[in-house]
Amino acid sequence: MERRTLLSPVLLLAGVFALSACTKKQDESAAPLIAPTELAAIDTPPPTYPAEAECNSDGGTTVLRVTIEQDGVPTRVGQVQSSGNAALDKAALEAVQTWKFRAATRNGKPVTHTINVPVTFPPVLEKPTRCFGQGAG
Repeated sequence: MERRTLLSPVLLLAGVFALSACTKKQDESAAPLIAPTELAAIDTPPPTYPAEAECNSDGGTTVLRVTIEQDGVPTRVGQVQSSGNAALDKAALEAVQTWKFRAATRNGKPVTHTINVPVTFPPVLEKPTRCFGQGAG
């Protein structure tokens, strides 16, 4: 009989600890989760069309792989696909390096994000008048 009395408080204490652990996990899971936000472009001016490519009606799409840091600034920009024109590729790369973004967030904190960015230069249908003076002289 004495043994049973000694075990009861031990079992009761073990039960209290087990319930305490369950309550703590419930409290932690009850903490509100902050919905993630996606990366957003804020200031993305188009690249300057290289004069020679414009006058030749060259066009194409350069695809760049861009890593945007937590402050929304591109830090790594690399070419994934060429437009077929080195001047257009260079103009795309230079332009994207100056762009600004609102960083993506996870649980309310900004995170680094990497994306592929296509930069398209449509062929110029009407050449600017300055193109007609090139090569003359």
